[in-house]
Amino acid sequence: MTAPHESAVLDVDPPVAGAGQVVVDVHRAGICGTDVEFFTGEMAYLHQGHAHYPLRLGHEWMGTVASLGEGVDRSWLGRRVTGDTMLGCGHCRLCLGGRQHVCHERFEIGIRGDWPGALAEQLLVPVTALHALPDSVDDVMGALVEPGGNAMRAVEATQARPGSRVLVYGPGTIGLVAALIAESDGVEVHLAGRSDTSLGFARSIGLHRSWHADEIPDLPYDAVIDCTFGVDVPATAVSLVQPGGRVVLIGLSGSPSLIDTRDLVLGDLTAVGILSASPGLAPTIEHYADGRVDPRPIVAGTVGLADVGAALAGTPIPGVGPGPKIHIDPRR
Repeated sequence: MTAPHESAVLDVDPPVAGAGQVVVDVHRAGICGTDVEFFTGEMAYLHQGHAHYPLRLGHEWMGTVASLGEGVDRSWLGRRVTGDTMLGCGHCRLCLGGRQHVCHERFEIGIRGDWPGALAEQLLVPVTALHALPDSVDDVMGALVEPGGNAMRAVEATQARPGSRVLVYGPGTIGLVAALIAESDGVEVHLAGRSDTSLGFARSIGLHRSWHADEIPDLPYDAVIDCTFGVDVPATAVSLVQPGGRVVLIGLSGSPSLIDTRDLVLGDLTAVGILSASPGLAPTIEHYADGRVDPRPIVAGTVGLADVGAALAGTPIPGVGPGPKIHIDPRR
């Protein structure tokens, strides 16, 4: 990306692994809403000084370790891996406490701090960010671990148990995977959205309790997860959850979304914000590996680097189906 709505495929110098780093041959990389915000120029990091054009996007990925830097165990060479997007400084109080994903000085691969992303043939990654993929997690699932980790953390934050009722607001990638994860854990899941097409797709992959936002059943919900960009959805979530319930916020609107804290207090509600997949990556791999969750139907198609611009712009691409996720195979 060189500017809003401007992108190109360029030949660049290949990355070289430094101490504690590896170079990964990328097999799959996903495009997500954050990438689209960079494409349109609306991404907040651009205006806060955390990101700059030109930049290389791509933070949902999997591949094979191709080379190792000094100090990296040779057992990593040739392994199929995915990795954490959030790269903390490693020495602040947050990092030392296991919360590197909110480190003030963090890099975010393909997003923050000018760390080049995975929409390329090769990616440079610290070995500490790697997660090995078992054979039962194929390439498509491997590139869905990062969005799945966000969904996993959102579901965990609901504290729902078998028999609980959860409403997921937003039938995009994270909302769909969150719904699949919650259902696999025995939760009664309802999904809300505003597009007949996206709700129809949700039903086609087995999420039959999918409703238009104006037709949400009047039921007691133990938790509501907001996976949308809607400025009004957080307040709506607070109004829908039953007393003592939990509201989980993982979506970000383009302008301030307001909640009346009196509603939280009087309802004895808990509101939880989720930033990043980091603590959810390992359990997501486990859910994919043992077959509890199969996220692959949400991938509409896999294309090459030359089609990234069209995918970001929302231009129809031949052979790409109705799902919300497009994957890029840089080897094409």
